Amino acid sequence: MTAPEPDQNGLFQPVIEICATGGDVILVCEHACNAFPAPWGDLGLSGAERQAHIAWDPGALGLMRGLARRLGATTVHATVSRLIYDCNRAPDMAGAMPARSETFAVPGNAAISAAERAARTAAIYVPFHAGLHALIVQRIALGRRPVVITIHSFTPVYFGQRRDVEFGVIHDADPALARTILAEAEARGGLVCGLNAPYSAADDVTHTLRLQATPYGLANAMLEIRNDLIASPAAEEAMAERLAPALSAAIAALTATAKAG
Repeated sequence: MTAPEPDQNGLFQPVIEICATGGDVILVCEHACNAFPAPWGDLGLSGAERQAHIAWDPGALGLMRGLARRLGATTVHATVSRLIYDCNRAPDMAGAMPARSETFAVPGNAAISAAERAARTAAIYVPFHAGLHALIVQRIALGRRPVVITIHSFTPVYFGQRRDVEFGVIHDADPALARTILAEAEARGGLVCGLNAPYSAADDVTHTLRLQATPYGLANAMLEIRNDLIASPAAEEAMAERLAPALSAAIAALTATAKAG
């Protein structure tokens, strides 16, 4: 992905890309991009490290777009590497600008000052979440109840340990949508599925859901797909084709239950 040029003040703009539709599903990909633009640069990482899973979620953006086409969903994604600022982490979390990611040192984050942390937060985190929030509250103000789903991918081997799960569904405070998506995916077969795998809210991975969806009581879930299953555009499309019916059925079931209640 080609990064936009910094503006006259040296800031990277925009840090969020929104492709809006008339539907009530909002798909969010906080780790869509491995761009390392000015003024932050490469953080001292090699080209191979900037391509690795530590810098982004490979395949997640293509998968999200494939799902959006099938669901008529709005998409929202960050346009800067999560190593510069991870938009799924709050400013007080060490993982927002990590000095180490898995077994990789991130030299450019090793000794950043409080002022630099604040500058990155203002330049990336604030506009990303302000943009997403504006989209959500506009839908709510129109009397609609958008469903918020975040899209992620994970590495097959983490700290030397093989992960057998292929598709994980994670929830924040409300498990309803996550459980329903999982049930629909398992009923269709073909994937090794897990609830709150390979991460859970206890690992601080549901920040976007907690910030944007939970306060409004919106149905929400986080999807994690093992990245070897979406390692090419064709594989991204195939996975979108596989998952879209499960998501659609889960959302329809939850909507029907809400109306009946």
